[in-house]
Amino acid sequence: MTLSDEALLQEGRRVLDMEAASIAVLSTGLDDRFVRACRLVAGASGRIVVCGVGKSGHVGRKIASTLTSTGTPSTFLHAVEALHGDLGIVGKDDVAVLVSKSGEGPELGRIVEYLARLGVPIVAMTGTPNSTLARDATVTLDCSVAEEACPMDLAPTSSTTATLALGDAMAMAVLRLKGFGELDFAALHPGGTLGTKLSVRVGDVMITDAYPSLRGAATLRDAIAPLAKMRGTVPIVDADSRVIGVLTAGDLTRQMERDADFLTRTVAEIMTRDPKTARVGELGSAAVRRMEQSGIMALPVEDDDGRLVGLVHLHDLMKSGAV
Repeated sequence: MTLSDEALLQEGRRVLDMEAASIAVLSTGLDDRFVRACRLVAGASGRIVVCGVGKSGHVGRKIASTLTSTGTPSTFLHAVEALHGDLGIVGKDDVAVLVSKSGEGPELGRIVEYLARLGVPIVAMTGTPNSTLARDATVTLDCSVAEEACPMDLAPTSSTTATLALGDAMAMAVLRLKGFGELDFAALHPGGTLGTKLSVRVGDVMITDAYPSLRGAATLRDAIAPLAKMRGTVPIVDADSRVIGVLTAGDLTRQMERDADFLTRTVAEIMTRDPKTARVGELGSAAVRRMEQSGIMALPVEDDDGRLVGLVHLHDLMKSGAV
């Protein structure tokens, strides 16, 4: 069969549109069952055991991985392997999340029986809300879709996407419920770019040795050497070393273009008042975001008392891996 380029594009858009619509339907259908499921998962004193087979198993692996990486210890249990010894990983303090489009099948039925004897709560994620699994579960999340994106309505496509998205929704809601934050995330992701991004602090890369600052009464002539030394940004401070403004090379250039006597002007006349600043313990990525949003290259760094302790440059943060 030969398809034109345009036909291929249309097929791709059709699938994406169908799967996006399936997720949108799930969003409008969330109710107290979702809340109960999230509270069950967040309140588990043991692990979350996610179980499935086939495509549902692949989705289950991703759900377990996402939960684990966001502060909720989880493991994946293959439904077939479970019946050949692997049920031994389930403890009485665990919560089970069973993923199945049909909600039927001999493997699931026997697993549910075992979990019931052990007293383990079950969160069912199924596309068949009137199934045996849904009936026997502690709480059921409806993952049903109107139609698979497969042209034959056979291959799991819309259903797996919807289930995966609902698993992400549950994981993120649990994250919020448990108060899992950036520092917790950094602790669980020490390797690679994520770990670096979430561990670099402003204090790790800021300039602290002999960084120049000026008082508001200083002239622009006085500012030329400090601006060159500090790569174009100099903090302006009051008598208590609190930042009251920032002078940049751009400020100096603009004043030079319109004022022949610019060198005699005071920095207080042209500085940016109430400038953006950073704190020593702040994440470098947060400082970078603020600089990018404001279109600036450096931030004065203050201590907890609001006094100037250094200067941090965008390029230094970028080189450190904060972005």
